[in-house]
Amino acid sequence: MSDVRVEREGAVVSLVLDRPRRRNALTGDMYAALERALAEAEADDSARVVLFRGSEDTFTAGNDLEDFLERPPAGRDAPVFRFLERAAFAAKPLVAAVNGPAIGLGTTLLLHCDLVFAGAGARFQMPFVRLGLVPEFASTYLLPLAAGAARAREMLLLGEPFDAHAAREAGIVTQVVADAETHARAADAAARLAALPAEAVRATKRLLREPHRAAIEQALRAESDVFRAMLARPEAREALAAFLARRGSPDKAAK
Repeated sequence: MSDVRVEREGAVVSLVLDRPRRRNALTGDMYAALERALAEAEADDSARVVLFRGSEDTFTAGNDLEDFLERPPAGRDAPVFRFLERAAFAAKPLVAAVNGPAIGLGTTLLLHCDLVFAGAGARFQMPFVRLGLVPEFASTYLLPLAAGAARAREMLLLGEPFDAHAAREAGIVTQVVADAETHARAADAAARLAALPAEAVRATKRLLREPHRAAIEQALRAESDVFRAMLARPEAREALAAFLARRGSPDKAAK
């Protein structure tokens, strides 16, 4: 069974992270599946909205670090970077439903979503620096826009966990809802978006993003280049290995 499920309800395509044994930690194969499913949704005229979600208690624990160390992204055409670019410039609206941990890319992905619903118990973290790496997904550009420069520096440099209300204050989350209502509220919002005139929705999204498009492209390239270079350095590999040793559990994921 795939660790990424694609579900369809009307004009809403849901991309579901379904790897509970590893708290939905993301592998290269999962990034490839997400990129492929998102491309198919973009090309399907009957699909109007894409909804990202995990399980009832976990969005994603971030990258599967074992997979990451064994198969590091070797270039900009690696599955993870192909997915980042696909999601960053998606023409159709992206919605997210977040419960439980949303670590690393689980948080930075939300900066590219148009609507984000988080359960009150959701927990966020961007621990890139702690792992000897740098942030990704154009977060060094987008987070200061959303949260302000001072708050963004705190979140990205210290990499400490924060709750759903702090995520909303930082402009990462649209609404904080009861944990049991997260998926339903996100699905309802996605359905309401899908019912609106499609071209007007896509044009509005395009106009909102267009002033920032060149900067997002530049940040994606610069971050990926530095990220790959730092990943090859002993400091990062030692930090990643030390994290795995500290965890010592089946859900070895953090970024």
